[in-house]
This record gives sequence, C-alpha cells and structure tokens, in this order.
Amino acid sequence: MNPIEFNSKILEGYLGLLDNLSPNNKLDLIAKLTESVKTDLKPKKSSFRKSFGALKSSKSAEEIIEEIRENRLFNRQIEPF
Repeated sequence: MNPIEFNSKILEGYLGLLDNLSPNNKLDLIAKLTESVKTDLKPKKSSFRKSFGALKSSKSAEEIIEEIRENRLFNRQIEPF
C-alpha cells in the first residue's frame, strides 16, 4: 500500500466519523482546523539556538554561584557492606 492510498484510507475513516457530528460541531472543527493550518504555515523559531549564549541576569556571577551552592541538596546515603 503506497502512502497516497494509506492517507486516503485514513481520510475516509475520519469522514465516516464526521458524518455523525452536528452541523455546529462540524463548523467548530473547520474553524479549529483552519487555525491549525495557519499556525503550521508560520515559520517556527528554532528553540535550539536559544539554548546558546549569555545568561541574562542582573545578578553577578558570584551571586549566582552562591545561590546554586545554597540550594544544593545532598541526600546521598552510603550503604555499609
């Protein structure tokens, strides 16, 4: 089965489900699908690039380091042999 036939069968299945919906529900679904297509067409910004660069903070590096050290929790338990 090629992808076109597979997609066609999926669409036919969805259409079978949609036949039982009321006209208002169908219109709501059309509106949601239209909004979904509009958001899919907008170029998405890569969050990958946001993971690089400087940390934007008003605190100094020493303050950040001190805060990290103060918030560390050590729950290591050494088991006896």
